[in-house]
This record gives sequence, structure tokens and C-alpha cells, in this order.
Amino acid sequence: MRCALAQLACASVGAWAAKPAGERGSIDPGGCRSGHEVTAETGQVTLFLCGDVMTGRGIDQILPTPSSPEIYESYLTSAAQYVEVAERVSGPIPRSVDFRYVWGDALPLLQAAEPAARIANLETAVTTSDEHWPGKGINYRMHPANVPVLTAAGIDACALANNHVLDWGHDGLTDTLEALQKAGIGTAGAGADAAGVFAPAVIDLDCGRRVLLFALGHVSSGIPGAWAAAPGRPGVWLLEDLSAAAVDRLAERVRAGKRPGDIAVASIHWGGNWGYDVPEEFRRFAHRLLDDAGIDLVHGHSSHHPLGMEVYRGRLILYGCGDFINDYEGIRGHEAFRGDLRVMYLPRIESATGRLTQMTLHLLQSHRFRLRRAGDGDLDWMQAVLDRESRRLGGTRVVREGAALQLRWERQSATGVSG
Repeated sequence: MRCALAQLACASVGAWAAKPAGERGSIDPGGCRSGHEVTAETGQVTLFLCGDVMTGRGIDQILPTPSSPEIYESYLTSAAQYVEVAERVSGPIPRSVDFRYVWGDALPLLQAAEPAARIANLETAVTTSDEHWPGKGINYRMHPANVPVLTAAGIDACALANNHVLDWGHDGLTDTLEALQKAGIGTAGAGADAAGVFAPAVIDLDCGRRVLLFALGHVSSGIPGAWAAAPGRPGVWLLEDLSAAAVDRLAERVRAGKRPGDIAVASIHWGGNWGYDVPEEFRRFAHRLLDDAGIDLVHGHSSHHPLGMEVYRGRLILYGCGDFINDYEGIRGHEAFRGDLRVMYLPRIESATGRLTQMTLHLLQSHRFRLRRAGDGDLDWMQAVLDRESRRLGGTRVVREGAALQLRWERQSATGVSG
């Protein structure tokens, strides 16, 4: 075990260090952060959320500093072969691309939305380690020199409690934490020990307001039990069940750090890769987090395609955001789920209450490992699917407005329910 783990453990205990000032905004003389979309009059905050960002393996191979391509899978033996698979379907893919390349049309959409915080589930190790986790089957790796692919999109914080962050062992996790910390990107859900995984990533907004990102992974997503962090052992925040005790453990952490005006996000890696059904157990757990744990938004991921959404007592639950960036292009199977389509989630939240006030979704498509705007037919298809699945989860509706999708839900007011 590297001595760096001990250093990271010391940095993690009680560490609520926010992202360095000036990374994506500056501090004005009044102590308020500029460069973020926060409506001062109402305290409404726009966030950017997406599902799995897998910049390893084939994606890593087209970036300026690719890792050694050896992989240990039954399907292919070289990460470079995933690029070739995609090229057979979509045509030539450039190599040594600019770090903005993979984000494609998502970047101008982000620029227009000006989200106050940008959060993703990073589903790869960031490491030069050659010691893959034995028996894992699939091991994702991105070279640390390619971390600018994340800063190119202004990512503020990454959830790491997933089934790939330890693909290259404990040394790989150490490298990942160090690389992201050096880049000014917050991390949550993985650390040098149990204390580290429980500490949230903190994103400063303005005038004392913050986003607190807590990240947890459930065994249903395929996280090995040996990856659970423990005193003196690195790992992830692993949920073996979705019990009341699990809610209480998160509630304790939220109470310890949340201040008035903060938005607390629970980012959860759970469930399988394919299928629209949301287990009732997941719904009960999400409801309890909003009712009893001080969480304002549940950010779910693991599914390779978007799942239905719910607005529960005014707060947003994303049960599965789907993949956002990966190298799966050209891989056959499950075509009916349209895994090539990717969704940007842009909720606007009232920071004083945690209630959702508006929700915009933009639809993109992965083509040649780059995100491009989806066509009208694709947008109509996704609207129909998300509307159908969200109606099953408490009656939330999804409608099309121009080139974007919007959520509609019943809102509680002083005089009753309004549309």
C-alpha cells in the first residue's frame, strides 16, 4: 500500500474543503462567488447532472496520452480494439483529440445554461497502475494526464462510489484521488478509509451557499464486497442494504455538515444496466432520504439508459440517468433501449427549501465517441419513453418544448395542488 493513502486519509478526516476559489468563478469583495448561475433574488440554483462518464478504455485511447492498451476481458484484449469496433459502425474516429472533443455539443448547452455546479459519476480509474483487480472481468482505466477531459467540461465534483473506481486496485484508487484533487475536482464516495468515503464533496456557490455531494454505491450495481471502505482500508461507501439504518448513517453525515441554504445531493450507483423497472425498495429508500436524511436531490445511475423520474414532495429523484460518455458504440445488443442517446439533466432548485422549480433535459447522441445533438425523431422517442416511465412513478410528466424536454408535476402550495 502506498504511503500516499495515509496522507489522503489525514486529508479526508473532517475535510470539507471546497473547490479552490477561482477554479470556476472568483470571490468578489463581498465574499460571494461569481461565475455561477444563482438567482440572488429567489435563491434558485441550476445544477448539471449526468450519468456515467466512462473516459477510460477506448475513450482514453483517443485522448492525447493513452494508457497502455492491455485489458483482461473475454471479449477483447486491447482497449484500442474498442475504437476499431466503433469505427466499423460509424466511420473514422480521430486520435489524440482535443480534450473538448468527446463533450461535443454538450459544451455550448452547458455554456448557455450556466449551471452553478456540474456533477458526474466518473466510472473509471484514473491511474498508471498495471495491477488490475483479479477476476473483475472488465477494468476501466484512464491515464492521469488525460484528466483535462473532465476540466474541459468544467466538472466540479465526481461521484466515485461505483463498480469501476477500483478496477486497478488500491494503488489505482490512490492515483484517481490524487489526480482529481490536483485538478481541483471534488470527489465523494471513495477514499483512503471509511472516514474519507463519508465526507462529501463541497462546491461553493455564492454568499455562503453550497452543494454537498454524498456518493454511495449499492451491491445491486455489481460493486464487489471487498471494495467497501473500512477503518484503515481504502474503498467506497458500499450499501449492502437499503435499510432504515443505512438512511440513518447518511442522515448523520448530512446533519454534521449541512447549513441553511445548502443543497445536499445523494448520488447513488444502483441497479442493473438494462430495463425500466424501478424496484419498490429503491423508491422507499429515496423517499426516506428526502423525508428523514436532509437530502434535497437523489442522483441515481448505473443503468445504461435513462429511467423514469419522480418529483416527491417537491424534490427530484433521478432513478437512473443513463450513460453519458463511454466507448460502447458498435457493441451489439439491447438496441431497443437506445443506449446511444444521452441526457443532460438541468434541474433548478430553490436552495432555501431544496424544492425543484424547473427541470430541463437536453438529448444528445454518441457518434464517433463524440456527443452531438439528437434528431427530432430521437427527441420524440425519448419524450415518450420518459413520460411513460415517469408517470408510473408518482405521475411526473415529460413534455417536449422546442428542442428540449421539460418536467411537469403537481406542486403543493398554500392553497392546495397546482400544475
